Formats: sequence, C-alpha cells, structure tokens
Amino acid sequence: MGRLFLVPNTIGESTLTKVIPAEVIGIIRNIRVFATENPKNTRRYLKKIDKSIQIDDLVFLDLNEHSDRKQVEHCLSWLEKGDVGIISEAGCPGIADPGAELVALAQQKHYPVVPLVGPSSILLALIASGCNGQNFSFNGYLPVKENERAKALRHFEKQSAAENRTQIFIETPYRNMKLFQEMLSLLSPHTRLSIACDITTENEYIRTMTIQKWKKQTPDLNKRPAIFILYAPK
Repeated sequence: MGRLFLVPNTIGESTLTKVIPAEVIGIIRNIRVFATENPKNTRRYLKKIDKSIQIDDLVFLDLNEHSDRKQVEHCLSWLEKGDVGIISEAGCPGIADPGAELVALAQQKHYPVVPLVGPSSILLALIASGCNGQNFSFNGYLPVKENERAKALRHFEKQSAAENRTQIFIETPYRNMKLFQEMLSLLSPHTRLSIACDITTENEYIRTMTIQKWKKQTPDLNKRPAIFILYAPK
C-alpha cells in the first residue's frame, strides 16, 4: 500500500530552499507518480529540485478542475502500486485545489495521507495581516457577477463584525483592481482590509489598513497573485 503525499510547490518565483525544507525535497526526489494540475509545470519544478531526476521515468496523472470521478479514482488506483504525490500549481495542495477530492477518497480507503511542509499563501497572508487568527474563514473566489459579488462582500463584512471573524478570499489576478475599487465603495470606512501579493517572492507586498486609509492610495495589484482579508470591528 502506497502513501499519498501532499507535495508543496513554490509560490511564484520563490527561491526553492527558502520555502521548501531540505527533508521535504528529499522525499519529493523519491516519488515516482504525481497527480498534477499541469504536468509540464510539474516537470519543470522537479528539475528545479534536482536536475538529475529522470523525468521520463516518472508518471504524471492529470488532476485538475475538469477531472471527473473516474479520473480521480484512476489516480487513486496507483496507490495500490506505491506512493503518489499530489502537487498543485502553487503552494500547498488541497485548499482551493482539485486535489481535495483525491485526498477524501484516499481517506475513505484508509491510505496514509502525508502532508509535507511548504508555503501556504492563505496562512502566510493571515498571520501577516494583524487580523483575528483565532476565528477566520477562507471563502475562496467571490462570485463573478457584480451584484452577487457586492452581496457577498456585504455579507462577509456583516458576519465579520457580528462574529469577530476574519474573512479571507481570492480573486483572478486580472480582476484584482476592479475588486479593490468595489471594496472601497461598498465597505465601511472603519473595516480593515489586508492585501498580500506575491508572497515569498522578491516583489512581496503585504499591507493592512482601514478602507478609509486605502482610499488615499492605490496599490499595484494588476495581474498579481493576491490574497484579500477583511476584518470589521463591532
């Protein structure tokens, strides 16, 4: 019986040894089967880990947002033969990531699931925000339709104030600036907004201010991977 390893990836152009521990790198070197969102990028990442890795000797299984139940079960079947690693495009797999369904099946079938230490942009943004880390929610992507997105933002703000809850969400990078402007127009002046971009890279930007103060400056968020965090005082 194989083990299902949750393999961390770098976030953006991070320095490998800065974010992936040496012991984890050693484990990754020995995995021969990978369930991945993008095999091409995974091959590039593995070569970055160790140029001596023979890519042609490895197996890459497609596991993305379009994978159906049959494809996920096919990935699971490889655990009968040995270890399998799940790897996402950036950071740790399983959160806002198609790997969660494979992990759930592995748990149901009692395969060992092994999370490996690596960077999570969500948690790194939270701990750097200064917002409540005792009670928080990750809400994924906001609705695309403008009226539904506005409703979601108002709901998150109201819930944050009522429950002392930090609200975390993400957006497609090319829509970052539009979302930022919408938050400035919709949220209370006293609500705190934290924005974290390009975490762990040389261009890392993390700033927390009230909506009122954000209105006096405009950060460069266009096409940059970002985490948005809001926290509304009572």
